[in-house]
Amino acid sequence: MRFLNQCMICLMLMATSVSSQEIVTTPLDEILQQLAPLPESSSAPQSTRIEVAGDVGGELRILDKLTGAVTDLSLQPGDVAEVGFLTISLVECRYPINNPAGDAFSYIEVLDRKNNRGLFAGWLLASAPALNAMDHPRYDIWALRCITS
Repeated sequence: MRFLNQCMICLMLMATSVSSQEIVTTPLDEILQQLAPLPESSSAPQSTRIEVAGDVGGELRILDKLTGAVTDLSLQPGDVAEVGFLTISLVECRYPINNPAGDAFSYIEVLDRKNNRGLFAGWLLASAPALNAMDHPRYDIWALRCITS
């Protein structure tokens, strides 16, 4: 009985503190007026351009998630490879001129031969494979590097 009385007192205290809180709202227009505009020469980050070279081959890695088989492909632009029921073509591979081993940007197209439809077309980044990944229940494809020589 004593425990029940203590619980009731705790609940009443919590209800009192919650009900005594006051919520203050401020319209968004007032908040925006209080903010000072950024000066023209602000230190906001600017987009950076990377000088790249292309027209070279690329290396891709394909993982069959069902069997665990990993396949590495070396393709030249325009080459087509067949892995399982996928047809993979490398359209272009680019790499930074200042750091050829630093990153690779590969544009690939993937077709499903079984259903005769396109599955993926886009850029894969070697340094960030999850940034633009092919969403497929069985296969994962990512860029490893560009072939520079």
